[in-house]
Order: sequence, then C-alpha cells, then structure tokens
Amino acid sequence: MRPLSDEELLERLKGLESDRVEFEASFKGSAPDSVREAVCAFANDLPGTGKPGVVFVGANDDGTPAAGFAASDELLRQLADIKTDGNIVPPPVILVEKRCLVGA
Repeated sequence: MRPLSDEELLERLKGLESDRVEFEASFKGSAPDSVREAVCAFANDLPGTGKPGVVFVGANDDGTPAAGFAASDELLRQLADIKTDGNIVPPPVILVEKRCLVGA
C-alpha cells in the first residue's frame, strides 16, 4: 500500500466524512470502536472503489484540528494494534502515520 501524499490527505481532510474518510477528534470514549468500525468498512470496500480509506484522528467533523490533541507514541501503537487485536477478521492492511497537515 502506497502512503498518500500530503496533498492527497489535505484533499480528503477538506471534504466531508464518507465511505472512505472518517474524522475522530480524539481516541477516547467510543472513538476506538468508531475507528475499528471505519477500518472494517474500508477493508470491505463495499462500494468497490479500490481506494484506501483514511481515518484522521485529531480532526473535528469539519476537518479542523481538534483542540488539545497530541499524537503520542502510545496512540500510534493503539491504532496499529487494531490490525492484530482480533476484532477484525481477516486482519486488515493498515498504515499508521503521524502527519502534521493543518494548524498543528
């Protein structure tokens, strides 16, 4: 899987949530389950787009940066663990990256 360029990510960040884009302001509360559901939906690709899905953790629903959000190493590990935690079978292909795109 090829990583998306900053330009490709910014294009998705400026749009609305869709079957290929999910925004989460944090990774607390129900957010881990929401992210897991999005990853599962992206992996199934029911619309048949063949395009990767993107979860922006640290972005509000309008794509703006979430106040007070910090992408820690622990958060990156938790996101990467979604692949192997046994909740999505077969395990999806996941690329977890820390990127500073807007206002960070």
